[in-house]
Amino acid sequence: MFKKKECVAMLLAGGQGSRLYALTKKTAKPAVSFGGKYRIIDFPLSNCINSGLDTVGVLTQYQPLQLNEYIGNGLPWDLDRTFGGVKILPPYQGQKGGDWYKGTANAIWQNMEFINRYRADYVLILSGDHIYKMNYSKMLAAHKKSGADCTIAVIDVPLEEASRFGIMSTREDGSIFKFSEKPKNPDSTKASMGIYIFTREKLEHYLRADAADPKSANDFGKNIIPAMLAAGEKLMAYPFVGYWKDVGTIRSLWEANMDLLGEHPALSLLDESWRIYSRHEAAPPQYVGSGAIVQNASVTAGCEIEGTVRNSILGTGVVVGKGAVVEDSVLMDGVTIGEGTTVRFSILDDRVSVGKNARVGEDRSKTDEITVIGADCKIPDGGIVPPGAMLEDAKND
Repeated sequence: MFKKKECVAMLLAGGQGSRLYALTKKTAKPAVSFGGKYRIIDFPLSNCINSGLDTVGVLTQYQPLQLNEYIGNGLPWDLDRTFGGVKILPPYQGQKGGDWYKGTANAIWQNMEFINRYRADYVLILSGDHIYKMNYSKMLAAHKKSGADCTIAVIDVPLEEASRFGIMSTREDGSIFKFSEKPKNPDSTKASMGIYIFTREKLEHYLRADAADPKSANDFGKNIIPAMLAAGEKLMAYPFVGYWKDVGTIRSLWEANMDLLGEHPALSLLDESWRIYSRHEAAPPQYVGSGAIVQNASVTAGCEIEGTVRNSILGTGVVVGKGAVVEDSVLMDGVTIGEGTTVRFSILDDRVSVGKNARVGEDRSKTDEITVIGADCKIPDGGIVPPGAMLEDAKND
């Protein structure tokens, strides 16, 4: 019999990430690179260990290989525990058959045995596609103090953007009386962050009922939360103040990377009191050539820069040749930029190789479209990749 855990975290990391197009063709969205040395999933995992939560189930499904390898035994996040730690939870075949996770609620329902084996009093549900730093232990304390059946983290958004989110309408005490999924005419600006804390018994009750409903979409926002509200359960909003970004689109991923730059960045990863941990392989120091120019850029270990880099994020081992110019771009691990090439307003995935005197993207002053090149693509000498192009095929040479 396992000992007891007060709270178990369940991290939903199985989404296809179709709006990231070429970047998720070969990998799950939470494994997409961010900020040069991180992956998106580093943020919720780091939040867990920084919050004192040491038992995390990671629910994988779409293109899980790279994500599984990256998480490994959880050592980089101090989650390599004999009792608890991080566990990969893919869909599996049972005595009554098995199936892909049909929705967020179904994914948790299929793994209730994992939750119950720790006899957890509370269950924290997280998404694997958000960039933020948050102390979950404070949210848990608020949940316990209020006596809620479910607590939902919310962030205040501009009214003109509220229709993009699930919106919570609350009373003065923070209790939720209405939930609207992407309303056309929102009556509140409290947007759900996709972070929930449930009392375990209530969660299991509503998941069981949801699984028995053949008409259900098996989704927390569409089904579980409305069902609990309809039944009169106590749902509370937990207001979050700080940086939070859903990086489910090319634009939002690029913006979040750019938020790391500048004298006063919107998101700082230099706070030692709340470190973001990652599985980052050892690499040699950066090399910046005598004729190179590097301005307002984040440059990770192992980079070799002979050209010009401005307002950009460079992952591990990126090479920028002589006379090359990289501006307003995100270059992930192992990208090579040939001599005389320009890369502007673009995202280049792992191991992209661009030949000499090529042109990728366009100056931000001339276009609003981000150029994206998928992993392992090769652009030949003199090649031109127009603004807004989305290359997924590695055979571009």
